[in-house]
Amino acid sequence: MLLVDDDEADALLVEEALEAAAVPPTVTRVTDGRQALDFLRRRGFFALARRPDLVLLDLSMPLMDGHQVLAAIKNDDDLRAIPVVMLSGSSAQDDVTASYRQHASAFVTKPMDWISFATAVRTISDFFQAAAAVPEPPATILPFRSRA
Repeated sequence: MLLVDDDEADALLVEEALEAAAVPPTVTRVTDGRQALDFLRRRGFFALARRPDLVLLDLSMPLMDGHQVLAAIKNDDDLRAIPVVMLSGSSAQDDVTASYRQHASAFVTKPMDWISFATAVRTISDFFQAAAAVPEPPATILPFRSRA
């Protein structure tokens, strides 16, 4: 799972909530949209990154906001199949509508209290780990084929 959030406190809450899950996912966190795309495209520092099976994406971030990152993911043939859940402090209908128009898998407003926040995060994780079928990543190394 890739967590894209510049807010240290929110990221810590997400990570703590996921640690308490029945099957805690492996979480990698980046703090801005450019890092997210570098991670997903395995560029630079992230050249050996493992493709995440889910992206939790905040809307308000420096350099590239969540809508820009979502658009880049969904316009990339190699990335578009990765589920992206918008996890935002915003509950503005314009943000919700724009996210779904850009093919977000879900839009979840960050609850204000810890118990609701943790429950929401674990529900997202449980759904995508246990209930939802997610596509396998494309092969990055082609198998050797003999010409014999």
